[in-house]
Amino acid sequence: MLIGLIRERKNPPDTRVPFTPKQCKEIMSKYPEVRIVVETSPTRCYTDDEYRAEGIEIVTDLQDCDVLLGVKEVPIDALIEGKTYFFFSHTKKMQPYNQPLMQALVTKKIRMIDYECLTHDDGQRILGFGFFAGVVGAHNGILTYGKKHRLFELPKANEIRNYAELLSFYHQIKLPNIKIAVTGSGKVASGILEIMYHLGIQSIEPGDFIANEYNYPVYTHLKGGFLYQHKVRKNYNRDDFHQNPDKYESLFQQYLPHTDLLMNGIYWETKIPRLFEKEDVKNQDFRISVIADITCDTDGSVPINVGASTIADPVYGIDKKTLNKVAPFQHTTEVIDVMAVDNLPNELPRDASKYFGAHFEKYILEPLLEGFENDIIKRATICAEGQLTEKYSYMKDYAQPKG
Repeated sequence: MLIGLIRERKNPPDTRVPFTPKQCKEIMSKYPEVRIVVETSPTRCYTDDEYRAEGIEIVTDLQDCDVLLGVKEVPIDALIEGKTYFFFSHTKKMQPYNQPLMQALVTKKIRMIDYECLTHDDGQRILGFGFFAGVVGAHNGILTYGKKHRLFELPKANEIRNYAELLSFYHQIKLPNIKIAVTGSGKVASGILEIMYHLGIQSIEPGDFIANEYNYPVYTHLKGGFLYQHKVRKNYNRDDFHQNPDKYESLFQQYLPHTDLLMNGIYWETKIPRLFEKEDVKNQDFRISVIADITCDTDGSVPINVGASTIADPVYGIDKKTLNKVAPFQHTTEVIDVMAVDNLPNELPRDASKYFGAHFEKYILEPLLEGFENDIIKRATICAEGQLTEKYSYMKDYAQPKG
């Protein structure tokens, strides 16, 4: 099998890679039937020369490849007809902004295997950059809080070479007695909790978080029954929630008067209740001054997310009275600062790429070598040979080419 690592072409540029140079070399050594080539790129976090140093061929043409691996969405004019692609297509929720891409994937008879859809038998996601999204998002949330309240400064993650160097800065700051709410139960949340640990922030049970104030920084981790309850039965059942999220309501309102900084790491779609509503922001007891919306769904679980920000300009303000977008870092309680970067792992691209590649090799490579009928691969195949697969047939109207 000839695997090609494609050059990222989406703007703003993403510098992550599916495999590091050393991982490519190790895979080809372990699996003699696999050969990996890398499309030349001036922007990725590992240079062409770093791949060449490990004996990996750099090419300008990927037409001969059996499988093409990328990270972000591939521009339509760069798609090679009839090929098998892996990347994050951001189409499974029928996102309007990617409808032309979905239509092109069908028209060009591409086999689209979406990283987001690669799951174990129980539905648990296998691959993603979520852990480092959580790491960088939590770092950015703390950085934003310090800058907004004129308390301390931290360097941006993308100004630092690696994760180890990032952690070294945490020994130099003393946090105030802030109260942080962390939401979510997946890899994003695990990344957030990792930063809480390294910052020495004390974990508090949700009930204590509401009942008490502290003279040191604390956080509470909200998920499952601490975050949602059935509208009628007033309980929480995980399986029922995933099947019928519209029958549940958010419990987060009770935390609004007790939270200074929200770090949001939940999975969200339109049937899942929001954490709060826009009108709640105008209430006197809405205490949150900084939100790190790491999940980053526009007008989603955090309804004052008015659109993704960028690594270069990661924070915007929301006026609590008008709900309009304003300048961030105003030293006032009347403005909430929102960090809403949608490609956070790209701030630590080398670490994030190494983490991702290791998981791909461990859980996906052998199923891929078995063939496209392997259950893991089949579940993640959105379309092939000009047709949606059965699992994704609900996207028929969305994927139908125009004309």
